[in-house]
Amino acid sequence: MLIINIKQLVGIRRNPQLLRGKEMAILPFLENAFLRIEGEKIIDYGLMKDLDLSNETNDIYDAKNAFVIPAWCDSHTHIVYAGSRENEFIQKIKGVSYEEIAKNGGGILNSAKKLNETSEEELFEQAWNRIEAIKKLGTGAIEIKSGYGLSVAGELKMLRVIKKLKKESDLLIKATFLAAHTYPTLFKNNHQGYIRQIIDEMLPIIAEEKLADYIDVFCEEGFFSIAETEQILEAGKHYGLKPKIHANQLHLSGGVQVGVKHQAISVDHLETMGNEEIEYLKNSNTIGTLLPSAAFFLRMAYPPARQMLDANVAIALASDYNPGSSPSGNVPFLIALSCIQMKMTPEEAINATTLNGAYAMEVANEVGSITKGKLANLIFTKNMPSLAYLPYSFGENLIDQVMIRGKFQ
Repeated sequence: MLIINIKQLVGIRRNPQLLRGKEMAILPFLENAFLRIEGEKIIDYGLMKDLDLSNETNDIYDAKNAFVIPAWCDSHTHIVYAGSRENEFIQKIKGVSYEEIAKNGGGILNSAKKLNETSEEELFEQAWNRIEAIKKLGTGAIEIKSGYGLSVAGELKMLRVIKKLKKESDLLIKATFLAAHTYPTLFKNNHQGYIRQIIDEMLPIIAEEKLADYIDVFCEEGFFSIAETEQILEAGKHYGLKPKIHANQLHLSGGVQVGVKHQAISVDHLETMGNEEIEYLKNSNTIGTLLPSAAFFLRMAYPPARQMLDANVAIALASDYNPGSSPSGNVPFLIALSCIQMKMTPEEAINATTLNGAYAMEVANEVGSITKGKLANLIFTKNMPSLAYLPYSFGENLIDQVMIRGKFQ
């Protein structure tokens, strides 16, 4: 296929690298461009003025002055879950705290109860519908975590659903094992009992069935301590699972330092950051993944994106799609939120949801930029005056078409 009359072909990179600090403000593009696709992959691009159509035998698609952008790479989600939690949403509006909701069986424990009562087939169907919906909003690659099972059977069920999604969906999908999301009621006062269950009963089966790419821990006060986090990460590494961390959502939890120490691919959330944490990230290869949709939904302070960028940290943005704190996989809204509330430029936010998002789940050799040989995972916008109009007009759906693996959806 030959795509012609592209107003701007955005995110062109010959030799893409993880972007840090000031590099994130640079988003290379070609004006009035064409793009050539063969099968699933990008094979060429250039300027319309250099294109000879006289002997063209391929299918020609007229982009009609659309912006063409790499599809979003959403590197932190919990999109496999059972049901929804809008009742808790109403409680929060009425002033009930998260702690009170959790004490009454709400929060993560509520999702765990629903999940353990839901069949694998129904869980797959619900997740499939969500994935098909976010695909229409431009998502082409996604990481999905377990963590709502909180039992051997429940966690394995979630991971098997993710494995089936990997097989059936045309999206690039990575799986993360997050049994260390909270402590189930049975182990509330026996942390080592649950950790032994994770290490001795879950991890061997996960390794045998190849159910996960990463291991994640919620390192936070009232959840998993630094020592407990390290114990679980070391066990995961033994089975070939690379670390990721839920870090610093509520407190200066030490999660960033633990993540950097264990060479985590990313440390995610980071609503609460100090100078020490930023220095750790600055001097590491660990990506700081920000989840502003969760801060928005929970009415929390936003991560200090500008301070982190000024310190030369590598930042990714992700949706945190989950039923409790971010029930949305809408990446265009996420980009707008990042610009409006965290003062990121449109270029920084798009780089953070494309190339750096791809690096945060280790798929940057396949997606995340317009690069010859990468998958043709592309977003075609509706007519708009500039790239900045995408986050500026945050309530408008500006995506016209989405292409995944060279095929329009």
